[in-house]
Amino acid sequence: MLRKDLSRPGYLLALSAVIFSYFVVTLGAYTRLVDAGLGCPDWPFCYGHLWAPLTDEAISLANQAWPEFPVDHSIIWPEMLHRYVAVILGLMVLALWWVTWRHRNVPGQPLKLPIAIGIIICIQAAFGAWTVTLKLWPQVVTAHLLGGFLTATLLWLLTLRLSGWQPGLRWVNTRYMSMTLGLITMAALIIQIALGGWTSATYSALACPDFPTCQGYWFPPFDYARGFDIFKAIGPNYLGGKLDGEARAAVHHVHRVGALVVTLLMLVLAWRVHRAGLQSLAKLLVGTLAVQVALGIINVYFALPLWAATAHNGVALVLLMVMTTILYRMYRELSYDQ
Repeated sequence: MLRKDLSRPGYLLALSAVIFSYFVVTLGAYTRLVDAGLGCPDWPFCYGHLWAPLTDEAISLANQAWPEFPVDHSIIWPEMLHRYVAVILGLMVLALWWVTWRHRNVPGQPLKLPIAIGIIICIQAAFGAWTVTLKLWPQVVTAHLLGGFLTATLLWLLTLRLSGWQPGLRWVNTRYMSMTLGLITMAALIIQIALGGWTSATYSALACPDFPTCQGYWFPPFDYARGFDIFKAIGPNYLGGKLDGEARAAVHHVHRVGALVVTLLMLVLAWRVHRAGLQSLAKLLVGTLAVQVALGIINVYFALPLWAATAHNGVALVLLMVMTTILYRMYRELSYDQ
């Protein structure tokens, strides 16, 4: 069994940052799903205001300045809430920098990881601005999503390291542990999350309204070249998407195939983790995977209900954190075993 020591400086702050990062990611998904990504056409302000224009005069001036984006308070609040929560997360990461630097001489205190997270947060801020200024350009939207997942996952890894988990006395059969399989599964999951982001950014989630077939066919006419054209020009407003039906169906279909591959890999990994003696982690992986697959099917059958689509993003992040925990545990056990 692992022995837990919560004495390392910054642990509770890192855990709080994980919670905030999860809220940022899911709120970002909600913002995208309610078409509020351009709820404020400027950045970092909203129609030049800290929150939104509220008076009739301010609204009139905002509509004159941005006639393409008339003021709509129903989509302003999720966008601005997302921005301010992200700012709070940035401040928490800055505090983590200070704590880790102050205690840099404490044995086992991570230093490079908080710095890396801080750099990623700065890059994320830039992508947040470009998401607005480039009018939901799919490449930027997908990269911004991946950056959010990366930030949350690295914060979780930092939390694991600060928690002081150490290999204990309980026997673990490390011969069933395979870092290679774990890394391949993790890579497949990251690619699948990127495909999910691209599916959302190109508005392809409803391209296949049936399951397991797509538009009544196992292999309907697909346009992979247009669906995955990552060099599409910057310029138009991408709200609602610009791809035709065959291109969107291609994107959706590849995301489904990716889900099948990830599911098979995770089931094999869960079996090996279970045989190694880590039954709790194996059950957690299979349970989270089952919920994610069910949410994906619900999104198809019920035409992307808001709660299910938002949860699909949130559970994907949980899967990534579970995989991070498994790889971290494997690394610690295999290092201890040598």
